[in-house]
Amino acid sequence: MIGSILVFLLVLSILVLIHELGHFVVARKNGVLVEEFGFGIPPRIFSIQAGETLYSLNLLPFGGSDEGVSHPDRAFLNKSKKVRISILVAGVLMNFILAIFAFAVVYSFSGIPKDTGQVKVVEVTSGSPAQVSGIIVGDIVKVVEGKSVTKVSEFVELVEAKKGSRVGIEIERNGEVKKLTLTPRESPPEGEGPLGVTITATEIYYPPALARPFVGIYYGFKEALFWGGTVIAGLIKIITDLFAGQAPRDLAGPVGIFAITSEAARLGVLPLINFLGILSVNLAILNIIPFPALDGGRLLFVFIEGILGRKVVPKVEAVIHTIGMIILILLILAITARDIQRLITAGGISGFLNSVLSR
Repeated sequence: MIGSILVFLLVLSILVLIHELGHFVVARKNGVLVEEFGFGIPPRIFSIQAGETLYSLNLLPFGGSDEGVSHPDRAFLNKSKKVRISILVAGVLMNFILAIFAFAVVYSFSGIPKDTGQVKVVEVTSGSPAQVSGIIVGDIVKVVEGKSVTKVSEFVELVEAKKGSRVGIEIERNGEVKKLTLTPRESPPEGEGPLGVTITATEIYYPPALARPFVGIYYGFKEALFWGGTVIAGLIKIITDLFAGQAPRDLAGPVGIFAITSEAARLGVLPLINFLGILSVNLAILNIIPFPALDGGRLLFVFIEGILGRKVVPKVEAVIHTIGMIILILLILAITARDIQRLITAGGISGFLNSVLSR
C-alpha cells in the first residue's frame, strides 16, 4: 500500500509540476515577476531563494502557484491581453506535451498496433464453447451468422446478439475455410466471454530503432488527440446527465485515480506511463473549462475584458475565483466520498476497478 501511495504521489507531482512550470516559464519570458514558484498547497516544507524567485515545496501535492504582486509594472494583471492569454494557456499546452511524450515512450517500446482487417483467435479457454467446437489458436474468423467480420467489435456484437442460441461461424485455417456451429453462453465465467476466446484484429509493428522516437511522437500525438476527444465527449455526457436530473456515474476523484494508478503500476512501467499520459490530457481539458478558479475561467475574464474594453474590477474577479474554488473543493470532496463508498462496497481496489470499467 505504501508503494502505491508513493507512486500515486509521484504521478500527481509530475502532472502538477509540469503544468505550473508551463505558466512559470512563459511568465518569466514575458517579464512577469514571479516572486514565488510554489509546488503543492501549504504548509511549506522547504524553500530556497534564487534570484527574484522563492522556490517552495509545500506539504500537499495537489496544486501549485506562481505568485508576484509587489511590482505593479511587472505584475501579471498589468500585462497585455496577449501575454496573459499565453501564460494561462501554457500550463494546458505543457500537459498536452507531457501526454504526447508519455504516449510516445509507450509506443516506442511496445510497438505500433496495426489493423490487419482479420479477426484472429489468440487464446481459447479449455472447456469453452469455442474449444468444444474445434476452434484453435491461429484460426481467422471470416463470417459470423452469414455476415463478414473484419473488426473485433463486429464479432463481439454478432456473438452477443446470439447468446443462448446456436450461431454459425466460418473460420480460415491454413488457407482452408471451415464451418462450425456453437452456442454462446448467456452467463460465462468472468473474463471468458460467451465463446471463451480471446481475439484480435491488430498486429504489433516495430519500426527501425532510429525511427522509433519519431514514429512514437507521431502516434503519441494521435493518442493525445484521441484522449482529448474522449474527455470532451465525457464532459458533454456529464453535463447532459446533469440537465436530465441524473447523477454523473463516470467521475473519479482522488481515491478513484489512486485505485487506477495502483493497478497501472502493478501491470508495469509502460501501463503506468500510459496512464500518466491519459491523466495529463484530462488535466489539460479540465483546466481549460471556463469555470472560475481554473485557467479557463481566468481566460474568460481576459476575453470579457476584450469585449468590454476594460478590466473587470480585480477584487470582484478575485471573489468570483474564490467562490469557484470553494465549489470545486466541495465537488472533489463529494466525489471522494462516493469513491470511498464504492471502494468499500466493491471489497477493494480490484472490485472498485471492475465497477468503474463496467459502466
